[in-house]
Amino acid sequence: MELNQELKKALTELRKEKERKFDQTVDLIINLQKFDLKKSQVNLFIGVPFKIKDKKICGFFEVKNKNIETITPEQFKKYSDKKSLKKLVKNFDFFIAQANLMPKVATTFGKVLGPAGKMPSPQIGILNNINEKGIDELRKKINNSMKIRIKESSVKVAAGKQSMKDKEIIENITAIYNSVLKSLPKNKDNIKNIELKFTMTKPYKILIK
Repeated sequence: MELNQELKKALTELRKEKERKFDQTVDLIINLQKFDLKKSQVNLFIGVPFKIKDKKICGFFEVKNKNIETITPEQFKKYSDKKSLKKLVKNFDFFIAQANLMPKVATTFGKVLGPAGKMPSPQIGILNNINEKGIDELRKKINNSMKIRIKESSVKVAAGKQSMKDKEIIENITAIYNSVLKSLPKNKDNIKNIELKFTMTKPYKILIK
């Protein structure tokens, strides 16, 4: 409960800042301590209660799909050079694939999608049967989720938009914070503090008791 009150206070302060001409992102920064990056590999897939933005999704399917940008096996050869692969990774937030195409996807796209953390995964992103219902459900799930890979001594993620209600932003932050907390070897002892900011503001610091 205490964290909720602190987050509410932080949002109240941040909303007093100068208005901008765009819908600012609410950035959550969880600063870590006594955390050994080499010993602890943290790769998380977190679902949040409220959608932050529609993600750009690309599908590796055998046939074109009218509801999603599709790359079919015949088009794979177009991505044989690194330049076109890098452009593809930049253009999309998320990649999904038909299960039987995964070996080909790994061979063709793995070297760029892997390091970017965008490889279709069994957790979310691999479909056995391609049908409208399955794709719609997956799209909804992806839009309400995020991947977190801890590569440095802080976790930085977008937790919401300025236009969202405080209650929605706080629920998203709580979901992210609790998932990160569970994955840390020393739990709360690994967390130094939390910072909250809008795109153009200075961070507001919250100490974890």
